[in-house]
Amino acid sequence: MVHRLQNLRGMKAARRKPARYRGAEPFIPKTSSLRRLETAVDTCRGCDLYRNATQGVFGEGPRAAPLMLVGEQPGDREDLEGRPFVGPAGALLDRALVDARIPRESVYLTNVVKHFKFTRAGKRRIHQTPDSGEIEACRPWLFRELEIVKPDVLVCLGATAAKSILGSSFRVSTAHGRVLESKLAPKTLATIHPSAALRAPDSAGRRRLYRQLVGDLRVAARAAGGSRL
Repeated sequence: MVHRLQNLRGMKAARRKPARYRGAEPFIPKTSSLRRLETAVDTCRGCDLYRNATQGVFGEGPRAAPLMLVGEQPGDREDLEGRPFVGPAGALLDRALVDARIPRESVYLTNVVKHFKFTRAGKRRIHQTPDSGEIEACRPWLFRELEIVKPDVLVCLGATAAKSILGSSFRVSTAHGRVLESKLAPKTLATIHPSAALRAPDSAGRRRLYRQLVGDLRVAARAAGGSRL
């Protein structure tokens, strides 16, 4: 009886949600295969971002990666190629992983939101930050990735990912690099998104933010235990 009441409440809550935030859960197959989930993400209609995006972009990396890095959403290049972190921010992240002495093959990369949100300016597609409804609708995909990969350390890249995982009051600027408890992984910490270093207005700012990113990744590597990396 309790389960039936819970199901009825859940159905009523789902009906109250705006159609554009219907949620990803019905589109996620009951599987532990990352490959099948990658195929399924392109069929997701959990929010309206799929309407303008080229394709859904699932995570990438080994099934038992000790580190999972979670960004905000795919960018322009990621949307076109169907892979996470293959654009300019991804290239900077690859360099930071090398400088932090983290092998790329020990990292699983993904995003909180799986479709690219943008506005057009002529032929250019300009990034837009996903809203709270879109983030919430897409969250079941990330939960499934976490269930399968089971990382030792979850690293939030940027404010959107950090607030989604650590709460809306979390501030990357003041709490980056701290190993925290969360319900999603044994250890969690946040750092800047690599795109923040690319957007800094001057070379000194870019160098400072890049050093901060590398330093935080080194903390994540130590938290994961160097022997697994």
